[in-house]
Amino acid sequence: MTGWLIRIVDASRRHAMALVLAFAVLTAVCTCYAAGHLGIDSDTDHMFATSLPWRQHQLAFGREFPQFDNLLVAVVRGATPEETDQAAAALATTLRADRQHFHDVTRPDADPFFRHEGLLLLGPDDLATLLDSLMAAQPLLGPLASDPSARGLLQGVSLMAEGVRIEHADLSAYNTALRQLQQVLEHAAAGQPEPLSWQSLLGSDITRQTDNMRLLLMHPVLEADSLQPGLAATQALEHASAALPSVRSGRVRVNYTGSVALSDVQFGALTEGIVASTLVSLALLALWLYLALRSWRLIVPILLTLLVGFALTIGFAALAIGTLNLISVAFAVLFVGLAVDFAIQFAVRLREERLHQPALADALSGTARAAGAQIAVAAVAIACGFLAFAPTAFVGVAELGLIAGVGMGLALLCTLSLLPALLWLFQPRDQNRDLALPFGVAWDALLQRHRIAVLGLFAVLTVAGTVAAARMPFDANPLHTQNPDSEPMRTLYSLAGNPATNPFNIDIMAPDLAHARALGDRLAHLPEVSSVISGATFVPADQPAQLDQLQQAQDLLLPSLDPEGQPPAVTPAALHAAIADTRDAIARASISLPADSPLRGIDAALLQLNGAPDTRLLAMNEAVTRFLPDELASLRDALNAAPVTLQNLPASIRRDWFAADGRVHMQVSPTAAAHDTAGLHRFVNAVQAIAPDAGGPAVTTIASADTIMHAFLQAAVLATLAIAVVLLIALRHLRDTGIVLLTLTMSGLLTALLAQLAGMAINYANIIALPLLLGVGVSFNVYFVMNWRAGIRQFVGSASARAVLFSALTTGTAFGSLALSHDRGMASMGSLLLLSLVAVLLATFAFLPALLYTLAPARKAR
Repeated sequence: MTGWLIRIVDASRRHAMALVLAFAVLTAVCTCYAAGHLGIDSDTDHMFATSLPWRQHQLAFGREFPQFDNLLVAVVRGATPEETDQAAAALATTLRADRQHFHDVTRPDADPFFRHEGLLLLGPDDLATLLDSLMAAQPLLGPLASDPSARGLLQGVSLMAEGVRIEHADLSAYNTALRQLQQVLEHAAAGQPEPLSWQSLLGSDITRQTDNMRLLLMHPVLEADSLQPGLAATQALEHASAALPSVRSGRVRVNYTGSVALSDVQFGALTEGIVASTLVSLALLALWLYLALRSWRLIVPILLTLLVGFALTIGFAALAIGTLNLISVAFAVLFVGLAVDFAIQFAVRLREERLHQPALADALSGTARAAGAQIAVAAVAIACGFLAFAPTAFVGVAELGLIAGVGMGLALLCTLSLLPALLWLFQPRDQNRDLALPFGVAWDALLQRHRIAVLGLFAVLTVAGTVAAARMPFDANPLHTQNPDSEPMRTLYSLAGNPATNPFNIDIMAPDLAHARALGDRLAHLPEVSSVISGATFVPADQPAQLDQLQQAQDLLLPSLDPEGQPPAVTPAALHAAIADTRDAIARASISLPADSPLRGIDAALLQLNGAPDTRLLAMNEAVTRFLPDELASLRDALNAAPVTLQNLPASIRRDWFAADGRVHMQVSPTAAAHDTAGLHRFVNAVQAIAPDAGGPAVTTIASADTIMHAFLQAAVLATLAIAVVLLIALRHLRDTGIVLLTLTMSGLLTALLAQLAGMAINYANIIALPLLLGVGVSFNVYFVMNWRAGIRQFVGSASARAVLFSALTTGTAFGSLALSHDRGMASMGSLLLLSLVAVLLATFAFLPALLYTLAPARKAR
């Protein structure tokens, strides 16, 4: 092999200009092709093979219910449910009119079905409890229905006070509502009127969300070939939200989340600060190259070789893959960080050769003879570490492995052909400066003198590293690689406590309503399950009993809710009279009222209002009655519920809960215990024990984690075997191969130990660092072992050690730029790569020399 390498280098030197021109043309072709054909795939689902069973389930579900994919979700929260409803309705109207940014906008909670038939969705016991509370509120509802004003409300309060005085009625059940009224009256008396929430006061709207939140589901218009395809739609949503009067007044706030927003934020984090970090990385790279080589005539050819190799690699990526994903986009940093090692090794060894052969032509041939095989073995080993991921089902890393693996081959080609040609054209001057590291000789002597103690120390570290590796946690939650302080993540976490909006639900398809009901009953009894919603939820099985309950309530309540005639106009004088009557009723009941009764606070607020200007009284009337008519109408509609059948179910609900072939969609939500990986495992296992075909986000999260771990193990085995074969071919000695592999193992265990000390966990993004560790470790260790086989006894004091150290610094600079990324997944990859690099350096500069000093070198194979 060495002879072939020498001939390649010599031919490159002899035809230097022609070769450089050929590479320049090839670089231009690759760059232009990549510019027109290399795209960005922002869909993280595409990072896994479609042949996986869980991916097939995910794709099948997506075909049945495409409305759940590519969503932008607006979350509207207001001071009162009514204000929230009004803001959500206004925002939906505005966004529906914006066809430039939104395909459609829906409000799942605003379907008229819930207003008219919502009470039928309650169980018999819950419905009875609600109707009892409405019956108890009848003395208040009657006056309000006949006079929906502050006057009617105060009349109802007066009746309550009379009930306390005459019958010693217990009003504790109404304390919450009365305190809310007290607060509204106090604000009105202070000239800061706030609307009274009749939904909260009457407690009748139990079919709506209890946490005062409304959702808008949008399918935004996505911009093709953009890192943030939904950004324009998100900005349109923010602009429309900010224009709402209730948002400007601070009474309502609008947040957003959804798969589109989460993906945009994650890809946006990749580009945030990229210019500054790139400039800093290039400056540090230039510094390390200068300290290593001390000549611009050596540095410029190396940089040009890197650029050409990178251009060839992106050309291959465009031709073979066509798109970059969230992980494979890191190939650029990895290429620069690793490919520069080959060029530095060649240039440093060239300087060493010129100490003995000043003529550049002879020195280039001598460098190929001395270091060519070492560089080739290192490049092939790194490529094996990358390519080991190519056959795995983890497509995101498989594509990175293929691109970077081929890139290492291209970098080797450029190092052994283009670099010698450029060096010949640039004609670097002969340098007589010593190439050994300043501390190299002393460090070698120390290791040789204390080699047994050093090996003993590493034996202890081996035990600690083994324990750390066994305990290394794996974080299966992809959301943990997102920035928790971003708007979509903050909003998503705020939804996690609600079963209906928990991001880790399970989806099941039942063959029909009967099976859905039976399966739902079994799942609802699992301790890991908080709720089960299905198409059967909207077609209750016990409707006759519920309709009977509602009929009885209608007979008693509807006469009070449908009074005849119109109440007299509300005037300041009428309000003063109502205030006086209510205060008189409270005063008469005062002796029977508890000390903390909210009626006492209402009396104090009414005293202030009685002396307030007429405008303030009318503002109070507006505040307490603003939402009353709609609430009374909603209550009438709810009491007039009609039977629900599969045939009269609204199309909007059928679309979300029934497949085209009649199968029923079921959604199973976890308890709070499923917020961590272990709890999510228990939730998925419990549900799949009953419904093996279950899918959905929770199942996908666990299954993708299993896919990643399987891919890692598969890649680690393939990489180890491939590297072992490469080493056996190159070294042709079992013991020497074992030395390199033993040092690699030490590097891996040290990495696990350092990661545990740093509190790191393995995730889908940083797992690429582990097989890559094999390639980087081999590239450094091979230099020392091959020097040892050649009879060299100065390891850290050699030119190879200088090249290794500065290669590590340049590689670390590249990895450091990843670690400083605003994307947490990419940052975790960079951090683990840095730790693995430190571990490799410790093993290479301490463990390996101490081991070699204790062994006699094997004879070279002939």
